[in-house]
Amino acid sequence: MRDAFHALANDKRLQILDWLKDPRAHFPPQTDGDLVQDGVCGVFIADKLGVSAPTLSEHMRILTEAGLVTPKRIKQWTFYRRNETALAELKAQITRDL
Repeated sequence: MRDAFHALANDKRLQILDWLKDPRAHFPPQTDGDLVQDGVCGVFIADKLGVSAPTLSEHMRILTEAGLVTPKRIKQWTFYRRNETALAELKAQITRDL
């Protein structure tokens, strides 16, 4: 859970999670991969966030290690989607601890 709090302690990572909640509303259609089933290409996320690929990679590494997003490789690209189960468990645990 400590990793999750670290991941959530950054405005950019919170923004990414928010966008990934409804990817069709925030990202254009992709040539490879379905926005919902496969996730959003890291290139699109970096572009929308206004950061370089290495910076996005670090944000996504932190979110992935915390279990809050799931990466998927398609060709040479990495696609990301929210791990709704982990997010619901985190929310339930926080609610119990209050």
